[in-house]
Amino acid sequence: MLQLGKIYAENCLDTMRRMPDGFVDMTITSPPYDDLREYNGYHFPVEEIAGHLFSKTKEGGVVIWVVGDRTVNGDETLTSFKHAFAFREAGFRIHDTMIYAKNNPIPSDCGKRYRQCFEYMFCFSKGQPKTFNPIMQPIKQEKAFKSFRITKVGRNDLAHDHVAPKERKVNNIFFYNVGTSSSKDKIAFEHPAIFPEQLAEDQIKSWSNKGEIVYDPFIGSGTTAKIAHLLKRRWIGSEISRDYVRLAEKRLEPYIGDKDILAAA
Repeated sequence: MLQLGKIYAENCLDTMRRMPDGFVDMTITSPPYDDLREYNGYHFPVEEIAGHLFSKTKEGGVVIWVVGDRTVNGDETLTSFKHAFAFREAGFRIHDTMIYAKNNPIPSDCGKRYRQCFEYMFCFSKGQPKTFNPIMQPIKQEKAFKSFRITKVGRNDLAHDHVAPKERKVNNIFFYNVGTSSSKDKIAFEHPAIFPEQLAEDQIKSWSNKGEIVYDPFIGSGTTAKIAHLLKRRWIGSEISRDYVRLAEKRLEPYIGDKDILAAA
C-alpha cells in the first residue's frame, strides 16, 4: 500500500502503477526534459507517463507541467509542445498555457536571439477543473458608472448604477526570482534545477484545497512536498535518483519532522 507523506525512491511509473485510479487531485512537477538535467541516462517516456497520470487523476483534477525547450544548432526542440500533445492524446484538456517568467535568468551567450527567460507552465485538466481559487489583484479604478443602451431614438439610461469591481484575476504570466532567491533552504540548491517555492505555492493554492492529494512524479529537492505540507495538503512523491531523495529528506526535516520520508522501492 502506498503511504501519503512519502517520497518513493523509484521510477514514477512504478509508483503510479500501485495507485488506485482516480487517486490524485493535483500533480505539479517539472520533468527532466531535453537532457537539460542529468538523471544517469534515465529514459523519459512522456506518452506513458501522461497516460498513467490521466488514469490516476480524479475527474476534475489537474496536472501543472513546467517545461521548456532546448536550442540545438540554432533550432528549438519544441519539446514543450510535444509534451502538450502527448497529454492531449492521453485524454487531458489543455486548460491553460501559462508562462513562468524568470526575473533574473542565468546570463548566457544566446547568439542571434533574445535572452531566454521563460518556461511553459501547462495546466492539463481531466475534464472541467473542479477547483479554482484564483489569485486576485486590486483594481485602482473603483468609480461608479451608469448603465445605458442605445435605442432607435438614442441613448436610454437604465435605472441603476454599477460599481466597478475592486479586484480581478491576475494574468497567466507569472514572474519569479530564480536561483538563490527562490528558496530559503540553501540545501535545495544542491539540486541543479529547482523551481521557485512561490511558483509551487501559487499553483497549489489555485488548483487544490486543504486536505487534497498533491503528487510530484519528479520531486527532486522536495519543493512540492514542502509547500504542499505548509499549505495543509496531503502529498506523495517519486524520485528515481536516491541522491536527490536524500537531499529532499534533509531539506524537509525542519518542516515535517524526523519522519521516515523515504519509502524505498
